[in-house]
Amino acid sequence: MDLKLDQISNIVDSTIQITGSKSETNRLLILQALYPEIQIENVSNSDDSQLMQKALASDKELIDIHHAGTAMRFLTAYFAVAKGRDTILTGSQRMQERPIKILVDALRQLGCEITYEKEEGFPPIKLKGTPPNTHKVALAANVSSQYISALMLIASSLPKGLEISLEGKVTSVPYIKMTLSLLNDVGITGSFENNTIKIDPIGVVTPKTIVVESDWSSASYYYSIVALSDSKTITLGSYKKVSYQGDSVLAEIYNQLGVQTSFSDHKVTLKKVPLAADMKELVLDLSNAPDIAQTIAVTCFGLGIACHLTGLHTLKIKETDRLEALKTEIEKLGGSVTITNNSLTLAAATGIKQDVAIETYNDHRMAMAFAPLALRTSLLIKDADVVSKSYPDFWKDLKQVGFKAV
Repeated sequence: MDLKLDQISNIVDSTIQITGSKSETNRLLILQALYPEIQIENVSNSDDSQLMQKALASDKELIDIHHAGTAMRFLTAYFAVAKGRDTILTGSQRMQERPIKILVDALRQLGCEITYEKEEGFPPIKLKGTPPNTHKVALAANVSSQYISALMLIASSLPKGLEISLEGKVTSVPYIKMTLSLLNDVGITGSFENNTIKIDPIGVVTPKTIVVESDWSSASYYYSIVALSDSKTITLGSYKKVSYQGDSVLAEIYNQLGVQTSFSDHKVTLKKVPLAADMKELVLDLSNAPDIAQTIAVTCFGLGIACHLTGLHTLKIKETDRLEALKTEIEKLGGSVTITNNSLTLAAATGIKQDVAIETYNDHRMAMAFAPLALRTSLLIKDADVVSKSYPDFWKDLKQVGFKAV
């Protein structure tokens, strides 16, 4: 489905309830599968979380997780130690191009039996559920945090727990801390110190209900909308002032882009304030929050200011090569972008072209990151229903804010 967004002059003040965090939900679903005593509320309604639930409930040998990268990583670890169960994990064509070797190698260090069904280092993979014969594993620290979290999530179910040694500089630290915090919430003890993660074993946990915080990555699009609006306010629920999610750094970042954030009663209110007169270029290291890079780059483009974003090396192995995709689509709109394997540099734009068709590359964040530009131009979002991967209600909620989508 392609969606035409007419240019609008402004938005309307609104209150939006955003679904639970996909990142938190998928971690908790693995923990719930290991410890059924856990109950989860405000579960994400994203495709990824629904695919995770379906996979965990299935007794079939072949599990297809389509585009769900988080599910691929977490389920690889989960099924690798599921004693007596043989599983083949596969996904979409793009998923079969996304590397899994680092995680597979780590699990093999533990004694798990995993083989590749097609190309070495990539899904589909066959897992013969095997109890580990050691409780120590080492892997590079600068890999996707999902590999590390996948190991952390199964660690407490292993006889001796798990000690993970990270070699080099750790990236995406907030996601590792999120996983550790959720383990602690469930009643599992562990630590993360000096590049070493230790998770203690536990057989059963005390029954409890965990409420998932709403998704900060999804909130980013409303920060962009308010930044591009004229003196408007959007309130979002349900959020915590002290969040486990690394993307909550949005409040600090967008303060530089003319958006003031306030918290009250588990809601966050975004208010447009004047952009600082000397704001000509935004310079950020997004190593700890790479998922919001697309939104920030597009916001800066819409505001006509330059930006230099670094710490983006993981974006090349996402649903698409997000750096190449950003460059291509922003330049179609009249912008100028330079990228490396780790960075994106945007020149200050002097104008924005009308009626450009934005390709989304099977990437939900491409669709949602570019949508706020309807406050500057009319545009066509190709394959707009790709947003269901993380935020199925996105287009409906945008209409509530005042966007005109046909």
